[in-house]
Formats: sequence, C-alpha cells, structure tokens
Amino acid sequence: MTRPAEPTPQQHEIRALHTDTTLTVYQAYAPSLGLPAARDGRFPPAWKRDRMTWIKPSFLWMMYRCGWALKEGQETVLAVEITREGFDWALANAELSHYERGVHPDHASWQRTLRGAPARVQWDPERDLHLNRLSYRSLQLGLSGEAARRYADEWTVSVRDVTPLARRIHELVREGADDAAAPLLPEETPYTAAGRVPRLR
Repeated sequence: MTRPAEPTPQQHEIRALHTDTTLTVYQAYAPSLGLPAARDGRFPPAWKRDRMTWIKPSFLWMMYRCGWALKEGQETVLAVEITREGFDWALANAELSHYERGVHPDHASWQRTLRGAPARVQWDPERDLHLNRLSYRSLQLGLSGEAARRYADEWTVSVRDVTPLARRIHELVREGADDAAAPLLPEETPYTAAGRVPRLR
C-alpha cells in the first residue's frame, strides 16, 4: 500500500516541538555558557539579558546556523523549553526584522514600530538534512529588552544539552544514512499561536 504524501508546509508556518503548555526552541553557545545553562536548567548570570538573542523552533535551521555544533562559539546546542504563553506574547509584540512593501504602510512607520518592539520576526528558508534550502520558510524570533529578560527568567521551563543528538544525526548524514538520521529529528508540527504572527506577504 502506498503511503500518502505528507502535506506541503505553508510558506510562513511555525513548526515546532510543542505540548499543550510549552514549545521548544534552539540556541547554540560556547561550552562556557551552554554547559552551565543545561546543568542548572536556566541561564546563568553571565547570559547577557540586555542583548538581543535569537531563538529558533527549527532544529535543522539551528544546525545550519551552528554548522552541526562545529562553529567556534556555538559548540553547545541547547533545547530550551519555554511557555507557550511567553512565546505567544513575544510574537504578539514583535515586528518584522525588515521593511516589507504591502505589509507596512511605509518605511518610516515600520522603523518606528521596530524601535519600540521587544521582539522581531525573521522568516528564513527552512533546511533539509543536508542543510539545503527548502521552498518554505522557518521562523526566527529575536528577543531584546523586556522579552529577553522574561525569556531567561520567566518563560524558561527547562534547558537541555542536545549536542550529542546533533553530532549523531550529523554522523549518520555524512555516512549517507538519511533513513536512520531522519527519525532522530525532533517531531516538529504546525504550531498555532494564540495571537498575531508577523508574516511576509
């Protein structure tokens, strides 16, 4: 019996590992910061809460960004489980990271909104197991100011070191064992936010 084809993901659809109350995002850090965060289940004081931080619901986009945890300063990959309430708040208070004709009235109004937004949304091409671009997009969410502080100190439920998983999947991909690598990926399914989500046209 032929297995039915999976539906093609929507162009600007959030896909993530999530439960009824939480959603998992990924970040990569140097071991000096990432390992203490995973050990304690929260970000240490050394984590700069006054700087913008980018969170990614897509595991493979994180692998593209950190080069399978091989890039300098990104050797520790963290799976950060946060509350859906916090994630949705960030989305509802976010602005697109760049001006989009047809979405914003004009460039000046977009700049004004961006300056006051504690979060920003960026839609980048999703990646496959070989980190090639796919035809649909993946969400990145930048947090600054109030959003960054709440992410680190209020929304975070757990922090896990998933570097061994990243390395195992990468090893299988390099061996040409895609069929063995794919089932190890986190199960990311469409996520419906409670409020608005800034999208491109």
